[in-house]
Amino acid sequence: MTKKAAFLDRDGTINIDRGYVYRKEAFTFLPDAVAGMKKLQKMGFQLIVITNQSGIARGYYTEAQFRELNAWMTQRLCACGVRLTDSYYCPHLEGGVRREYARACTCRKPATGLFLRAVREHNIDLASSVAIGDKMRDLTICENGMTRGFLLYAGVTEKTGNLYRLSGGILQAAQLLEDTEENGAVDMGSNGRKGNTFAKVPDRRFPAAGGTGGTGSQPCDSDRA
Repeated sequence: MTKKAAFLDRDGTINIDRGYVYRKEAFTFLPDAVAGMKKLQKMGFQLIVITNQSGIARGYYTEAQFRELNAWMTQRLCACGVRLTDSYYCPHLEGGVRREYARACTCRKPATGLFLRAVREHNIDLASSVAIGDKMRDLTICENGMTRGFLLYAGVTEKTGNLYRLSGGILQAAQLLEDTEENGAVDMGSNGRKGNTFAKVPDRRFPAAGGTGGTGSQPCDSDRA
């Protein structure tokens, strides 16, 4: 039986994008990201991370260091009740300083190689799946016209075809999906069942010191899902 998936970008979607994050000390979960992932999981989506990691090709960190951080992130999420189905990454970059990674490939987004690999390995139905990220390259799988895409922190909330531009993060995308599944097609200009699901929400990507994430607090401390 096929399954539906939520394909999630990492940097700028799950955690604050500080640029080539590879140490847990520099990793901070975005506000409401964990709550949004929990809601997606509750709705039956397989959570699959697909991330470009050109810092490996650039020589900033190694594959081993990336995998170590990924394992730490997965464990932190698991402690909050979020189970990642899988994580896929591309270490390549044309012109990179690490010759073994300095090449063109079919896995670096906007290429869809990692998406299609996930589809094969986890028996995913693209028509019932979604892609969520903060850059258009995170949503190229949606060019098939079937998979819905959610562009986060776009400053507006609007829908064009199967692409949604949202002012918020993963939680807003999950709330929109939940409302759509329960009530059918939803007017993006309306207040919706939850009152503020479709309204512009504050950009909370950069919380004050001591906020959710990092090594000093559990990402589920402020979970509202």
